[in-house]
Amino acid sequence: MNWGKGILLSIIAFIGIIMTMVVISVRMEGIELVRDNYYEAEIKYQDQIDKEASTLALNREVLQYDVQTKSMILDLPVGAKGNLQLFRPSDASLDKALSIEIKEEGKKQVSMADLKPGYWRVQLNWTENGVEYYQEKKITI
Repeated sequence: MNWGKGILLSIIAFIGIIMTMVVISVRMEGIELVRDNYYEAEIKYQDQIDKEASTLALNREVLQYDVQTKSMILDLPVGAKGNLQLFRPSDASLDKALSIEIKEEGKKQVSMADLKPGYWRVQLNWTENGVEYYQEKKITI
């Protein structure tokens, strides 16, 4: 074996490894976007910033996770309407959306016990007294 053959075999091995990695990465499944329509969401992002600023002005924690009961606690006034979105970044098929309407006084609990354990992003959009709000929590079940 001489230097020429060693260099040639090294180059061939390197090309083989690179081609194997390309084939593996092309065949991978489960790589998903956080949102299907992220271009539209980016255009409307100023509205999102305004909702978050309104939420900060409330001076209260609207969305809380209780580890003991595995539930989200919503501190919303009577008449508030909105939706609660549960995002699983690793698997979009597990995402859920719940409609929320507060009809009675007190904090509302939403059970998370049926969700698959792991990392979740919980997003709450709601309207209260004609003003739109938004809050997000990152939880691990």
